[in-house]
Amino acid sequence: MDRKEKFFNHIEKGYATKGDFITMGAGMLDGETVTKAFIKIPLKTLNRHGLIAGATGTGKTKTLQVLAENLSEKGIPVLLMDLKGDLSGIAQPSPGHPKIDERHEKIGLPFEAKGFPVEILSLSEQDGVRLRATVSEFGPVLLSRILDLTVTQEGIVAVVFKYCDDNKLPLLDLKDFKKVLQYATGEGKKEFQESYGRISTSSTGTILRKIIELEQQGADLFFGEKSFEVDDLVRIDENGKGYINIIRLTDIQDRPKLFSTFMLSLLAEIYSTFPEQGDSDRPELILFIDEAHLIFDNASKALLDQIESIVKLIRSKGIGLYFVTQNPTDVPDDVLAQLGLKVQHALRAFTAKDRKAIKLTAENYPISEFYDTKEVLTSLGIGEALISALDEKGRPTPLAATLLRAPMSRMDILTDAELKKTIGKSKLVKKYNDEINRESAYEILNEKIKKAEKEAEKEKDQKTSSRRRTSTRRSTRMNPVVKVLTSATFIRGVLGVLKKVIR
Repeated sequence: MDRKEKFFNHIEKGYATKGDFITMGAGMLDGETVTKAFIKIPLKTLNRHGLIAGATGTGKTKTLQVLAENLSEKGIPVLLMDLKGDLSGIAQPSPGHPKIDERHEKIGLPFEAKGFPVEILSLSEQDGVRLRATVSEFGPVLLSRILDLTVTQEGIVAVVFKYCDDNKLPLLDLKDFKKVLQYATGEGKKEFQESYGRISTSSTGTILRKIIELEQQGADLFFGEKSFEVDDLVRIDENGKGYINIIRLTDIQDRPKLFSTFMLSLLAEIYSTFPEQGDSDRPELILFIDEAHLIFDNASKALLDQIESIVKLIRSKGIGLYFVTQNPTDVPDDVLAQLGLKVQHALRAFTAKDRKAIKLTAENYPISEFYDTKEVLTSLGIGEALISALDEKGRPTPLAATLLRAPMSRMDILTDAELKKTIGKSKLVKKYNDEINRESAYEILNEKIKKAEKEAEKEKDQKTSSRRRTSTRRSTRMNPVVKVLTSATFIRGVLGVLKKVIR
């Protein structure tokens, strides 16, 4: 048995699957594709999360596109974070190209151009289905994590939420939350102190400043109504394909606080809403988080702990998280350890730091008798990657350098007219894009303060009027003329004179 045949059997045995699967491409040996040595990823293990990494221009976005298309075709909905704005073309079929035909001939797979059902979502004022959540839904713990608060400040946030629950004050947006904070140390200080204890003005001041920082990154657009229902992410079209939900994030690349706020809110809502799935044969939903370093770079320890906890727990709900980034070292080790599928595109060794990162990356993959992993990492071409996955029993598959299949959809963006048409036929736009501004904590407290001020003014007027009447009476009694006229001696004298006159 020659080396090539041995490799083919190695791949066939290691990636063999009895259930449903996604074919990523064909294995490569010594720089050449081994036709039909298919790299097959079982649907059953796709909720075990994953990583797509590699230097700029090596094909990460196209790999993401391939995975999203094949999941959709299997009836599994997908959510994509599109920070670069280059994924909307999934809605249209590929125009085809001779190089695509050549690639698929090497792999041993037929190529079929297809478009997929797409829903365009937006966190900002860009066109698309508006994503919002209320502050109440966010909850005190998650809000405190995002704001990176101390234990004392977290306690104050918890008290604010409790006060609002007790007094039926809806916390819908950040304006509501700020108003309650200000009320707690202002007009409502006595009320808070009697029922919930004393609240420090300096602590509320710090919390307010951090909320303003969040607002400056655009969070005021995210918090509010109507809240997005995560069940709308798991829709299937009339042909049995899962919807590919694309969140347009091109205008928030420089606002990582807003991005991480949204991500944690979404994951927490999915975890609390979706039922336990157990050991299912297929995932319920797959999320791809592009430019994942935006979440991790500026995250506090508390926020990282929250992310790690969600990554560990959410897979039991049938949810798979896939982080897309330039280098695996962008992802914290505790999160990286949870990722079952790794698709590693080429890395570049320009500096000593790069070479160190390549060495660390190579150590994250299984040892292979067919590859020097460090060497392969720097020699992969565009659309080629090292793949390590899990088989149906959760065991690591053999490491395979892979020639990846091409996307079936367009590898480019939609035109303005196409985008408008896609958004125009969306049922969710009609459901979510009318902004609701019902009475909430801000309006209720303002009305309460106005009423208290009116009552205080009325009480003040009554006291002033009473003081004036008292003052008038006192002044009259103290007047010397009045004193004489009302004295007993004067009255007796007058009466005496009157008696004489009458006689």
